[in-house]
Amino acid sequence: MNGRWITVFPFAGKLSVGRIFHNARVKEAAGDRYAVLLAGRCCPVSSSAADQSENGAETSSFQSPADSHHDWVGPPDRLSNLRPMKFYTPKLESELEQKLRKLRMATQVWNQNFWLNQNVTFNKEKEKFIHSRLKAKGIALRDEEGRKNTLSAEEMAEFYKDFLDVNYNKHVNYNKEWYKRNFTITWLMGRVVLQNAWRKLRKRKEVEQ
Repeated sequence: MNGRWITVFPFAGKLSVGRIFHNARVKEAAGDRYAVLLAGRCCPVSSSAADQSENGAETSSFQSPADSHHDWVGPPDRLSNLRPMKFYTPKLESELEQKLRKLRMATQVWNQNFWLNQNVTFNKEKEKFIHSRLKAKGIALRDEEGRKNTLSAEEMAEFYKDFLDVNYNKHVNYNKEWYKRNFTITWLMGRVVLQNAWRKLRKRKEVEQ
């Protein structure tokens, strides 16, 4: 992935505050009573990009500097709209720190794959919906100047609502798994903080003796 990577300074021991947060985007039809929340990850995806990325998440070739002691956050992925992270691995990583790091890495891959597939599906279904409605009206896909013909906000609100209804259970299951993973990560973060504090205290006592 091209773009600028930024370092994330640590918080609570060796852990990063660079957790992935998502902005919610609301698509609302003018004059319509529906305000459809699309979970904040749906973003425009070209058909060629979607076809190239259906089999899994893209991986970045970025390598953090050898002397870095922090996590690094990259630019948003063009399909999932999520920022990838490169996690710092301490030289003397404890078993607990390794467990936490691997869970964060696995969660990032799981999250990336879910929203990549969901966004590709969303955009394909949206294009199919627009084409079918335009065809039913006898309207070409493009006007005389080559610009894409579009549907009204009211018509698109119908698609957004139907898409959410069809994918309701999928989003519910995603949210359950997301909270479960975040609870476990937070719990492990607390344990790592205590472990590091105890380690520093022991070293201080050894020096004093």
